[in-house]
Amino acid sequence: MTVFWRVLADGVSVAVKVQPKSRRPGVHGQSTDGERLRIGVSEPAEGGRANRAACAILAKALGVPASAISLVVGTSSREKTLRVSGDPARLAASLARL
Repeated sequence: MTVFWRVLADGVSVAVKVQPKSRRPGVHGQSTDGERLRIGVSEPAEGGRANRAACAILAKALGVPASAISLVVGTSSREKTLRVSGDPARLAASLARL
């Protein structure tokens, strides 16, 4: 099974695909190939608004503060890599339920 996250020493790295201006904001499960987590945001992709919204949605889904999530790759792309700081085992278990 392909997973969309990778365990790090102090957290996890999560591959996501963000859909700006989505009618249904929130986490929408894995992509069809299983390599990314799909996140819909109602904000447009202007001035980093969609990036901040995607981080906030993932933070809420994982039960971590928004400050624990940072954008690593993909500032201007729909496909991004987010880094989540925290206990890797707990975060991996939360991600497996999404």
